[in-house]
Amino acid sequence: MTLLDDVEAQLQLDNQLCFKLYAASRAVTRAYKPMLDELGLTYPQYLAMLVLWEWQANPPAQPTVKALGERLLLDSGTLTPLLKRLEQLGLVLRQRSPQDEREVHLRLSEAGVALRQRVLPLKGRLLCDSGFDLAELEGLRHSLGGLLERLTALS
Repeated sequence: MTLLDDVEAQLQLDNQLCFKLYAASRAVTRAYKPMLDELGLTYPQYLAMLVLWEWQANPPAQPTVKALGERLLLDSGTLTPLLKRLEQLGLVLRQRSPQDEREVHLRLSEAGVALRQRVLPLKGRLLCDSGFDLAELEGLRHSLGGLLERLTALS
């Protein structure tokens, strides 16, 4: 194999880690879609709800839109319409801070709290249907977490 062959191989789509991550992410989102359709949520809304459920058990000092954006690695331009929709669905309550009206605090409504109980069996069903070994998935999650941490540190 020549150096030119190596360069050509490096540029093939199937040899790109970024493509594999992108395609896997889309496949995971597609796999979640039937479950999320039952809940009336989109995948980004589901991720926001996961954080809000975490916060219910262990709240941050400031449960704000900004803190949620930092946790999800999303900007406020993406989060604002997502949170408006969750509020319209009756799952989330948003309230401006009396001290600083630029700061918007978040909390779950009763319906948002109750939705968590509906997610648990669906999530289990999704994992069972996938056919993956749980240890294999945990290893992959750990590896991707390390990759994300390194890449986030670069920016």
